[in-house]
Amino acid sequence: MATAVLSNDDFHTNTDDKRLEIFSLIWLDAIVNVKDTRDTEVKLRSIINHIKKFQDIKQCQRYIEQTSQKDRLVIIVSGQLGQEIVPHIHQLRQVISIYVYCMDKKSNEQWAYKFAKIKSVVVDLNELVSQITTDHKIQKKVEEPLSINIFTTNGGAGKSTIGVNGQFVFSQILIDCLLRLKSNQIDKNELINYCQNEYEGNYTELNNLHEFEKDYSPDKVLWWYTKETFFYKTLNAALRTQNIHMIFLFRAFIHDIHQQLQKSQSKRPLQVYRSQLMSIDELDDLKNNIGQFISINSMFSTSKERTTALFYLGDITTQIDSERVLFEIDADPKMVTTKPFADISEHSHFPEDSEVLFMIGSIFRLNNIYRNDDQIWIIKMTLCNDDEHDLKQVLMYMKQQIDSDETNLRTLGNILWEMGKFDLAEEYFIRSLKQLPPNDPLYISLYEDLGKLASQRGDYDMSVKWCQKLLACKEENSLTINVSTNKTNNSIAQSLILNHININTKWKQHGITIAGGNGRGNQLNQLDHPRGIYVDDDHQTIYIADCGNHRIVEWKHGANHGQVVAGGNGKGNGSDQLDSPKDVIVVKKNDSLIICDWRNRRVVQWSRQNSINGKTIISDIDCRDLTMDNNGNLYISDTENNEVRRWKQGETEGTIVAGGNGQGNHLNQLNWPTCIFIDNDHSIYVSDRYNHCVTKWIKDAKEGIVVAGGKGYGNSLTQLYYPQGVIVDHFGNIYVADWGNHRIMRWCRGSCEGSIVVGRNGKGEQANQFNTPTGLSFDVQSNLYVVDQGNHRIQKFEIDLN
Repeated sequence: MATAVLSNDDFHTNTDDKRLEIFSLIWLDAIVNVKDTRDTEVKLRSIINHIKKFQDIKQCQRYIEQTSQKDRLVIIVSGQLGQEIVPHIHQLRQVISIYVYCMDKKSNEQWAYKFAKIKSVVVDLNELVSQITTDHKIQKKVEEPLSINIFTTNGGAGKSTIGVNGQFVFSQILIDCLLRLKSNQIDKNELINYCQNEYEGNYTELNNLHEFEKDYSPDKVLWWYTKETFFYKTLNAALRTQNIHMIFLFRAFIHDIHQQLQKSQSKRPLQVYRSQLMSIDELDDLKNNIGQFISINSMFSTSKERTTALFYLGDITTQIDSERVLFEIDADPKMVTTKPFADISEHSHFPEDSEVLFMIGSIFRLNNIYRNDDQIWIIKMTLCNDDEHDLKQVLMYMKQQIDSDETNLRTLGNILWEMGKFDLAEEYFIRSLKQLPPNDPLYISLYEDLGKLASQRGDYDMSVKWCQKLLACKEENSLTINVSTNKTNNSIAQSLILNHININTKWKQHGITIAGGNGRGNQLNQLDHPRGIYVDDDHQTIYIADCGNHRIVEWKHGANHGQVVAGGNGKGNGSDQLDSPKDVIVVKKNDSLIICDWRNRRVVQWSRQNSINGKTIISDIDCRDLTMDNNGNLYISDTENNEVRRWKQGETEGTIVAGGNGQGNHLNQLNWPTCIFIDNDHSIYVSDRYNHCVTKWIKDAKEGIVVAGGKGYGNSLTQLYYPQGVIVDHFGNIYVADWGNHRIMRWCRGSCEGSIVVGRNGKGEQANQFNTPTGLSFDVQSNLYVVDQGNHRIQKFEIDLN
């Protein structure tokens, strides 16, 4: 069998090697060709994979000094070379243990005992391996560096994007982004290739890797995480050193851990413990921030048993160069909003450990730090959630600056750009370009991003090149881009249009009547209880579901009357008739209308090319609203069954994607769902009329989340009254037609109350009033369109650029 060793001339003078583990072993010895030494290296690589050998003492010292303080180095030295190098490297934080391998144990012990990090002096290689194996079981528990960010609530630092608060906030947003970012096989293959290269020749880990590829499943993720293999070592190292690209490649497995922790979430309050060795500087950073928040940027492993945690701190009578620390943590599951914790014993490779695992990004408040009689520093902390007042405001502020409903590689690039990581941002923008299909409208945005990013870095030549690509792309794909980005129904494409709307955007308070407004009637300049609206920017046209007139009306920009394009032949169920249509959308792929023909209990498709008849595509459904995603899937709300279904092309039954568990107010139920909106993540927003709220159903979720209202009916800013139309902008802000309160509300993402956008003047027929508003839409200029049902008109509220 071949042995896993470095060649004799593999001596290193720099640290620019992309190793995937935190622990490394440095071997300094003038003799490196002995067969026994090579066999020992094979054994050691099963403990610590990364081994570097040196013959030259100066090269070795230079290498060690250039490593990061987040690295953890185990040193093997010969007796003679050890006497020279140990005094120079002993004080370095990254050096955690030293072993002297020599021929004369007694004489070398005389100088070695002066240095606390020298664990032993050995003359036998098997004894050396045994000693390192034993010590490393403890070291990997207490020596791995904790990646901690601190949030201070002192003086107005809250909105800082640099310094400690900025690091804290961005670490939270980055993990949130990665958990939502869809994974693919390309990324998983890249991760496997990294590991195969890292562990080349390490047959123990290569076998583990092969088993992982063959047998991994999401329900086994905690077993793999707790087993001593490449999976734990590389994931932990990526998290603790904030190796963003490795975290990116691991994101699918991090998501699986998150899911498993949620499923096993602790149901009762726990007190848990964790031991740690820290430098005095690391400890002082925490002591100076008592009362503040900290976030742990890695999985945070703790034990329910205090004695177990104390055991890893070793014999307290033995002098060491680090500070012994014991975290005592109070964790109440009521505090959990997004970062779960769980006792993972039943899922662990070591079930006897009583391990309680906290999710990446868990937030704690530092309550107290003191030294006990055993000279152990006790750090008392309490688990918090991100609804803590000071923290919540900052997280909301930052997410509104850079977050979006669609989490893709561009989202990640923008977050990294804001963090000042320009090279990584560029890498993910370019990665996104390579993965996009031809003529995708996102090309335009990415070329713009890359041009601005290059300019900000001072690379003006590259900025010009990206701008040239942008202009060429616009010219080549102008038609395609216009068609795909100008769809302004409550659908996935709308968030591309609304990406410049933010929480400070306002609209003029007096609306302009652009359709109807001549009283209730059936003339072409009149409407009768209009319900749904679709804005077609391509043709400067709006389409209106004119419910009381049983027709769909097309109204050109600036026209004083409309034109019937579907129905209009009286109330009925014939192929040329409609009965109380509730909504309409345009499908540009085949130039047709899709209509909710409510009282006929059907959905019909009607060609825009002078067709006089519609075609029923879905029958026997109490349809109230519809929308379509960018895959051409149709979503329809059904008030009779209190559900929303998705129909893929060619399906006859559809799939329930929201509700479907009877009428009620539980999170898995709906009570008379009306208007719906689908975002770029294929999350569905539902106006739940009789529950007086809007709920968000993340793709494949079995329960919804209340994102607006939900406090009973009423007219306070925390309430809605029979909500109808709903749309969502680029930042996740939700706009609701508050039917019973005659106003349009905006609920900022994560907010507990809304604000009035337009309609502050109660029920009425003036230009600044509504009478039971229903449908909502935006155009490409972000002007707001409202279906003012009771006044039989469509109102346009222009964006207020002042």
